[in-house]
Amino acid sequence: MTPTDKSDAAADTLQGGPRRGRVRPARRGVPLPLLLPALLGLAFLLLPLVALLVRAPWSTLPDQLTSAEVWQALRLSLVCATAATAASLVVGVPLAWLLARTNFPGRGLVRAMVTLPLVLPPVVGGVALLLALGRNGVVGQLLDSWFGITLPFTTAGVVVAETFVAMPFLVISVEGTLRAADPRYEEAATTLGASRFTAFRRVTLPLIAPGIAAGAVLAWARALGEFGATITFAGNFPGRTQTMPLAVYLALQNNPEAAIALSLVLLAVSIAVLAGLRDRWMTPS
Repeated sequence: MTPTDKSDAAADTLQGGPRRGRVRPARRGVPLPLLLPALLGLAFLLLPLVALLVRAPWSTLPDQLTSAEVWQALRLSLVCATAATAASLVVGVPLAWLLARTNFPGRGLVRAMVTLPLVLPPVVGGVALLLALGRNGVVGQLLDSWFGITLPFTTAGVVVAETFVAMPFLVISVEGTLRAADPRYEEAATTLGASRFTAFRRVTLPLIAPGIAAGAVLAWARALGEFGATITFAGNFPGRTQTMPLAVYLALQNNPEAAIALSLVLLAVSIAVLAGLRDRWMTPS
């Protein structure tokens, strides 16, 4: 055995086994029974988007996007989506911490209820909001009689509906990040005299900031595209509750070119969200 071989063997022993190079996936042919359905699925997903781009009224697009109605709906959508995201952050981050860091009876049921709006039809969510927060709702009648607050068919109602459907995205993202973070940092901070809230604010929040940012972006995008719960709970009043998706629905009946223009704006926002999250979910590990 040469001196080089001996040094390599010694290095292998110190490292706990033979050294291995980075394994790269082998290039293999794709079986035809798998390739054809895969291409069909890809075409099914891309064809509507391509058709939207092909049929877009590019020549009149600037006029469509600069109309007062479009800017009114866009401004309202941005304001309401941002407010819904802020509300989701205020209550969603503590809720995610509660689910990830504490044990209490019925935690699995609570987690299921938190994620329920993800699979609940948005129209059903709007009906549930009406029954809870409407003028004659379980809580809404108290808000109306005690404080004179009426949420349905108002801009505040839009924010409530969007928060209801968007907050689960934030909670799931933050909870997953909290579960991946090492809780020993919090425990070390508490042993040094910090309170639980101080440890959360000074130690945990910086650790989970990327997860909070990703969840906030997802919640904002979901709130921006919300339709069913909004139209059911808040209605479709221009300048007050008519957001971009509602404006698309209304324009599709009278002005298809305007509907396509509005759809392009929402498509651009969706692409921007995916581009912003590519390092989190679109990069192979």
